[in-house]
Amino acid sequence: MAFVPGLTLCRRFHHEVLAPLLADRCPGLRYAAALLDGGSELLGLDTARSTDHDWGPRAQLFVAARDADRIPEVRAALDAGLPAEFLGWPTRYVGHGDARLGVVDANGDRHGVTVDEVGGWLRDRLGFDPTRGVAVGDWLATPTQRLAEVTGGAVFHDGLDGALTAARAALSWYPDDVWRHVLAAAWTRVAQAEHLPGRCAEVGDELGSRVVTAVLAHDLMRLGLLLHRRWPPYDKWLGTLFARLPPAAPVVAALTDALASDAWAARQAGLARALETLAAWTNDTGLAIPVDPAVRPFHRRPFLVLHAGRFAAALRAAITDPTLRARPPFGAVDQYVHSADVLTHPDRTRRVCTALLPP
Repeated sequence: MAFVPGLTLCRRFHHEVLAPLLADRCPGLRYAAALLDGGSELLGLDTARSTDHDWGPRAQLFVAARDADRIPEVRAALDAGLPAEFLGWPTRYVGHGDARLGVVDANGDRHGVTVDEVGGWLRDRLGFDPTRGVAVGDWLATPTQRLAEVTGGAVFHDGLDGALTAARAALSWYPDDVWRHVLAAAWTRVAQAEHLPGRCAEVGDELGSRVVTAVLAHDLMRLGLLLHRRWPPYDKWLGTLFARLPPAAPVVAALTDALASDAWAARQAGLARALETLAAWTNDTGLAIPVDPAVRPFHRRPFLVLHAGRFAAALRAAITDPTLRARPPFGAVDQYVHSADVLTHPDRTRRVCTALLPP
């Protein structure tokens, strides 16, 4: 079977199969159809490799709360009416249990079309319903990967008076004060580690120097996406999406030099170029008073650093919400939690964030 990008496949699946089936078997149903739940195809990054699991003709159907009692009817119509395949791809899946779809297989025991009440799905996926407003705590408890998914993907049809479209619009980007807080947290992380690669190298720990440099590169790529109003994805696609930023090429080259070099001097030079570029990007946002973006010695030690805490301080000083300004500079939950078993469960991320609130 020829590879078709997943969003293209699923859009056609809705238009050519699901919409006619629902019109015939569930007349008068008001619904939205989309693909917002996860997978490389939501970011337009799927390839033929992606087809080996959790990929194929599928969609999410949403109904309003007033029509929630029709969900069993819709599910029954889908069970009975979906064809065995679409564009050569089976519409059934096998493996992985109920949590994930598994592999497309003509002998699969379930199809890839879910049906949910829209507000309930949003609360389950995010921990809140963005059509009712997005509070500071909601932003900070939501991993950027989830925001990338819900605002990425595609809506194939929105017959719910635009409710699904409105939810995505509400999550398009942080309010400025939350953006400042998250950027300040990112620069704080950099400030805590930017001098360590040099110290590791000074005592002969080349592996340690490379490891810390890699951590800094990871944080700088996430920071660069945030500075350009792009939701950072999880690690598999972080480098890909960062490299697609129009001004990213010099930073990609600088970080590649820093990570590839066997000599500390060259590694430091690459890091310095990357730090100075992202510092200039921060000034360009206009979110805070500009700060000198040049690197400088780390106190009396022979390591060049940005002293990135200067940027964190400027951003924090520009926050107008006194409650948010008083928060510790942790940022959003995925800036300090890296466990997928936490980040994929909104109830867990929200408990973590609540536990860190000032008394």
